[in-house]
Amino acid sequence: MEILLKLDDCFCPNESCGDHGKKGLGNIIIYYKYGKNKRNLLKCKTCNFRFSERRSTFFFGLHTKESKIKEVILYLLEGMSFREAATASDIDKDTVSRIWKRFVLCCEESVDSLLKEFNLKIEDLIMLLHKRIQKKAIR
Repeated sequence: MEILLKLDDCFCPNESCGDHGKKGLGNIIIYYKYGKNKRNLLKCKTCNFRFSERRSTFFFGLHTKESKIKEVILYLLEGMSFREAATASDIDKDTVSRIWKRFVLCCEESVDSLLKEFNLKIEDLIMLLHKRIQKKAIR
């Protein structure tokens, strides 16, 4: 299952555009379909900048289908080795390694930005999560 594109969730990645980073303005349109997977090439009506629908997402630069990438990540989270996940998902071991490295980096960046946003320390976050898990276990 591929991810459905919501144009209201897209924004212009061109830093010199007046609408850079602003979502839901209606300035992003589907300009063209390209590649073997018929990806959407998007266009900002404000600055005419064209970019891939995968730009600014976890999947940008990966040529594997989203469903396959999710499958690989789930295998690895279950404890499979890179080689086992590659065999199970029928893709190359090096591709599995690239997907995992990108996933870990994305998780680290997300956690870092959340910690900064809410002015938390990692220890405090761990304690909050631990308490929450224990509450669920008691129920």
